[in-house]
Formats: sequence, C-alpha cells, structure tokens
Amino acid sequence: MRLSKKVWCWFFALNLHRKLLLLGFLFCAVFVGCLQWRPLPASLNQQQYASILLARDGSLLGASIAPDQQWRFAPVEQLPEKYLQSLLLFEDQHFYRHPGINPLAIARALKGNMAAGKVTSGGSTISMQLARLLRQQELQASKLKSSRNLHSKLAEAFLALQLEWHLSKSDILIHYASQAPFGGNIVGLRAAAWRYFGRSPEYLSWAESALLAVLPNSPALIHPGRQRDLLQQKRDRLLQRLHQQQLLSDLDLQLALLEPLPERPQVLPQIAPHLLATLKKRAPEKNLFHSTLDMPLQQLVNQIAQRHGARLANEGVNNIALVLIDHQSMETLAYLGNKPFNKSHRFAPDVDIVQRPRSTGSILKPLLYGLMLQEGELAPTSLIPDIPTQINGYSPRNYDRNFRGAVPAQFALAHSLNIPAVRMLRDYGIGRFQEKLQAMGMSSLFRPADDYGLTLILGGAEASLWELTSIYARLAAAARDGDKPQPLVQWLLPQPDGEQRTENSKPVIRQGAAWLTLHALIEVARPGNDNYWRDFAGSQTIAWKTGTSYGLRDAWAIGSNGRYTLGVWVGNAGGEPATFISGQSSAAPILFDVFDALPSVNWFEKPSHALKTISVCKDDGYLAGGQCDATDIEIPSISHYEKITPHHRRIYLDARQQFRVHNQCESVSNMSIRDWFVLPPAQEFYWRHYHGNYQPLPPWRKDCIAESAQQDDDIPLELIYPQPRSRIYIPVDLEGKRSRVILKAVHRDPAATLYWHLDDEFLGETKIFHEREASLEPGLHKLLVMDKQGYKVERRFRVIGK
Repeated sequence: MRLSKKVWCWFFALNLHRKLLLLGFLFCAVFVGCLQWRPLPASLNQQQYASILLARDGSLLGASIAPDQQWRFAPVEQLPEKYLQSLLLFEDQHFYRHPGINPLAIARALKGNMAAGKVTSGGSTISMQLARLLRQQELQASKLKSSRNLHSKLAEAFLALQLEWHLSKSDILIHYASQAPFGGNIVGLRAAAWRYFGRSPEYLSWAESALLAVLPNSPALIHPGRQRDLLQQKRDRLLQRLHQQQLLSDLDLQLALLEPLPERPQVLPQIAPHLLATLKKRAPEKNLFHSTLDMPLQQLVNQIAQRHGARLANEGVNNIALVLIDHQSMETLAYLGNKPFNKSHRFAPDVDIVQRPRSTGSILKPLLYGLMLQEGELAPTSLIPDIPTQINGYSPRNYDRNFRGAVPAQFALAHSLNIPAVRMLRDYGIGRFQEKLQAMGMSSLFRPADDYGLTLILGGAEASLWELTSIYARLAAAARDGDKPQPLVQWLLPQPDGEQRTENSKPVIRQGAAWLTLHALIEVARPGNDNYWRDFAGSQTIAWKTGTSYGLRDAWAIGSNGRYTLGVWVGNAGGEPATFISGQSSAAPILFDVFDALPSVNWFEKPSHALKTISVCKDDGYLAGGQCDATDIEIPSISHYEKITPHHRRIYLDARQQFRVHNQCESVSNMSIRDWFVLPPAQEFYWRHYHGNYQPLPPWRKDCIAESAQQDDDIPLELIYPQPRSRIYIPVDLEGKRSRVILKAVHRDPAATLYWHLDDEFLGETKIFHEREASLEPGLHKLLVMDKQGYKVERRFRVIGK
C-alpha cells in the first residue's frame, strides 16, 4: 500500500506533458501485449476439411465431404496469379500497404454511405474480412448470434491487426481464400474451383478467377433464379478493370466476357473412392493426398471393369478389384478397390477389397518354383511326380482330375498342376516357404506353419491383392535389375507427403531365378486363344498366373509385361461361392483387356550373367552323368543343383536286344549294355497315357525269369492306394454300414497277375486292372501284394473310426 501511494504521488507530481507521454507508452505496451499474446481464433488452424485425393498430375480423383457437411478443401499452397490479381483489385487494392485496417478506405466508405443514404460499402480490408469470417465461426461454435454493429466492427478491426501481427501477407491471403464462402456449402477457393469448373485453381481462366473473386461478396447470387445477371455484371466490371490495369489484353477481355457463368455446382469425381477411404483411415489427420495414380489409366481400368461386370454378374460374380504397378519406379498407377455390379448393400460396395486378405488359390506357385530353382533343389526341366497322392490324410487333385505320371517342373507351373506343387512344397518345407513369403512382404501369414500345412500352396493361406501384386512387381524388377535394392511396398503417395520409403538389401528371389520363373509363366496359354496369340506380332509378352480358391470364392490373375505389373481379383465381397468362377475364365480376360490397352513394351533382355548352363537328360531334366542323351539348359548362376538322373538304369540285353538277361542265364560276352529311361511303376502307368513313344523295360528272357528277382533291385510293382502311413476315414451309409475301400496297384507288365493279402488273409488275384474292394474295420491293417516272380510290396495303414 505504501509503495502504491508513492507511485500515485510520483505520477501526480508530473507535469501534463509527461503524464500524457507515460499514458501513451502504457497504452501502446498494453495494445502490443494484446496483439502478441491474446490467442488467435482456434478456427484459424482447426478447420474441418473435406478429404481429397489427387492424381499424379494434380487432377481430382475423389473427395469426401467434411464432418460439418461443408465442401471445404485444404488450403492451396499458393494463390494462382489470376485469382490473386482479381481478388486484390476487387477487394483490397492497398492490401500490401496497410497494417490490416485502411483508414482511408473506411473514411471513403462512410462518405459514400452517407451520400447514398444506405450502406453501399464497408471499407473492409481482406484482413478484416478474414477476421469477420473467423469471428462468425467462433460465435457459431459457441451457439451465439452474430450482429453487425460498431462493437463487432471494432472487434474485427482489432483481430485484423492481430492477424497482420502474426501472419505474413501471403498467409493472410491463403487463409482468406480458404475460408471464404462461395455459395451453398462450398467454402474456399480449391473447393469452389472444383465444384464450379471441374479443375484445380491454378488452371482457372481470367473469367473464372474474376467470378470467384467477386462471389464471396454475394455468394447467394450463384444459384439459379437469384439475380445471376447482377453477379455477371460484377464479374464483367472486374474484368474491365483488370483490362484497364493492363493485366488482360484486348483479346483476353473479349474472350473472358463471352464465358458464361456456371449453371450449378458439378458433381465431384469418385474415380478412386476406396483408396481415399483407405488413406484417410491410415492417416486421419491428413486431408489432402497427392497420389501416384495416373488419371487416364485409372479411368481406363474403371471402364474395363465396368464392361466385365455385367458378364461376371451372369456367372454369380459381383465384385472386381485391380491394382496396376509400374515395376520400374514401383509406383501404383491404378487402384480399383472394389467395382461392384451395382451399389446394392448386399454387394458390399464400400469394402476396399484390394487391402482385404483372400484365399490365394494357386497364385503362390511361381514363388515356390523360383525359390527351389535358386536354392538348387530343382531345374526347370526336372520331372515332378503327378500321380495319386495322399500325405497325412491330404489328397490334392489337379484341376482336370487327371494324372500325368510325371511332368517337367516348368510345365507343372505353366499348367498350374496341383499335385506336383504339393510335392514340391513337401520337399522344400512348409515353414521354410512361409518364412520366405513373409520376407517378400506377405503380412497375413501369422499362424504356425503346421496350421497351413501343404494347403499353403493351394489357397490354404490368405493374402491381399495389394501385397501379391507388389510381390509379383518386385519379381519382375529383380528379373530386370538384378540385386538392386527394392522397396518392401509399392508407392502410393510420392515424397515428401508419402510413406517412408524403406528398402531391402536384396530381393528374396534374385535375378536368375526371377527371370526363369517369369519365362515359365510366359508359356501359359491365354484364355480362349490357346497358343494362337503367338501368331500375332502385336501381342505383348506377358508372364502371368491365375489362381482359384478352394470353394470357388476367389479368382486371381496377376501378370507382368516389360513395364507394368497388373493384379486382378474377382469374386463376391461377402465370400459367397460362384459355380463358374475361375482365374482363367473370370479374372484373366480383365487382365488381358487392360494389358491390350496399355502401351506395348519390350520384354527384358536375358540376364546371361545371372544364368549358367548345365547338361541334363532330355527325358527327365536331371543332370546327365553320362547315362542318357543330354541337352543344355540354363539355371540360376547361384544355384548348386547337383541331382543326377534317378530315372536312367543300366540294363543288359541279349544279342538281339529283345530281352533282358543276367549273368546267371547268359554269358557276359553275349550281353549288350544299354542305359534305359525308366520311371517308377506308378508314374510309368500314367505317363504312358500321354507319351506313346515311351518304351517300357524289355521283359526278361524266359530262362532268366527264375533268378530275376535276385539279380535286379527294381520292383516292377507299386501300390497307389493306400499310400505310406495313410490314415483312411471310411464313412458310414444311411443303413449304418461302413463303405468298402478300393485298393489299387500298378505293374510294369500289363499281363502280370497280382495276388492280394490283407491282414494275412488272401483277398484274391487281379489281372490288367489291379483293383480290389475290401471291407475294413477301424484299426491298423497290413496289405501285401505280389506277382508270380516274387516281387512284392507291403504297406501298413490305419483306418479311422467315427
């Protein structure tokens, strides 16, 4: 108190001049303090924006309205020159010369209003108009009514000064252009440009820019029936003034005056709605997404999918998804998240199927093939058994229900045979394959390997179209670029706004194996054309693979040419099966229609440095080892393939080379030696149906038969069913009786007689067709089959009860 009295005494002791100076200083200090520390309106930086997705060229792919139901787009980074000049000339010619309020403009407005007897001009600067917009938003948020009086004018003037204190002139212009009303629920320059003219603000004409400069002054005039002629007069007067300022030439003015006003706001494009929804879900804080999508290609794939939609709907298939990647840049060029037959709720039109894991069908087979090539466990021509197979109760079947005995690995891949693929996976290892798939980018393989089992290669796992197309794109990139580091995922958003671009040190499947894998996939016959496409010079080289999930729920087609990788999925979003769905007939036609519409590009050059030549048997594709007629093939240079042919045997024939003999029935001097291509009996049985030139082993000469079993370790007899360690489930019919089992065997000699024994009891004999019915009870059983020469096979198996 004593100090306060001293201050007041000191103040009153001052003369008048000093008192005024001190009060002025205190007022300035308080005023500057308010400018500096009084909070700016929260709405300045906390607007609710619509979400928009732009193509690589800046064109609009789609937008979703803001939560407050306003079409308010994110602010532009810089005002286009035409709009800027129009705005400054119409609203605030002295914008760069005043501190937020313009006393001369206010005085001029007061004088004009008094002369007119009504309010004709407000004298507001752009800064004051921005202040008014911000105050209105604050009042609306507080559910208070705004009023136009002296107090509100003073509040706007102070806020305008505060904005000028904190923001640059260019920032104020951008904030104003982003907050200004443009009629209805359209707010901001970017939204107005797209809604009224269908393009980005930087591409607006002089007439369009002038219209958007004057429209916030009377936004209701834009609507039909609202004196639009007054709006056009405002625009035209501004165009005349721009011409007077020598910003428009005479010709530009004439053309601008001829431009009509827009009739009504345009419907915004929805060319990639699912991608926008997915990006918004991943980054809810973002409102503007610059993508790598190519607008013409995005429109193209939409049109092609629309055309195929009606065809597929007739087959009970109602959804299509598609991804197109440039595997040179690893950028996504087209993204069709879901093209439903119609917008009915039962077709789940809002689901982004590109990102949803679905059963893979056969689409993983090329990856297993490439890994086995690379790691020396396979050569492209190595024969893989294609016979009835049962492994731990699992019995795969080929799509055509046929057995070919044995097929080259590359043939099995090109024709998508299931039995060879399952046998390859068994040899390679399920867990080992799973780890490689995870390294390639499959994030959905989260269960233990045993849970997937051998079905992993035939659709027992799930993966998204996004990840699978990416894996195939990196396979193509590896075939072209070698060990160049690759991104783990393809790009959707370019730098600096996009995802962080992480890279692997090396591709999982490296150049030699990748190139050979794609080369095998080139041999796949195109749908409906067989191989006639090779006769047309215009046809592109495409390495492609299809897949159809178990239960007929998913159909895939993924392929690459020299520049692009395209992934197509068709099916029903709800998981309903479709009787006629298949990758070959349902998805592949879409894939080839898109490729046919893309620019034709050359295939990769052969990476000779990543390959090496080996000599293999013509018959079975294994290393020759001097036992067969050989041919040269290429394998990856890093492969350590060491498997010598198991199918060529050295046999001894009589002098006429008609019968086999041995040293117990023929002298060595009368024997001739031959290397003979021999498949195991089961493989041989089915192989002969497809290879009429196959020569079975010559029969033993009659006088050599007695000792043949002791002289030859070849067993001419093989059991097809049951197989080793089989567990057989036998169903019970309606009458409670257990069904009978058909036991099956094959013999090299078509005329052989086989004798069947089950659990030490004689079942009977068979000739030509070696099949026997048997009634089996649950438990462990022993089956013995033998021929007249004493060759025999024995198998133990278990029958599972209820």
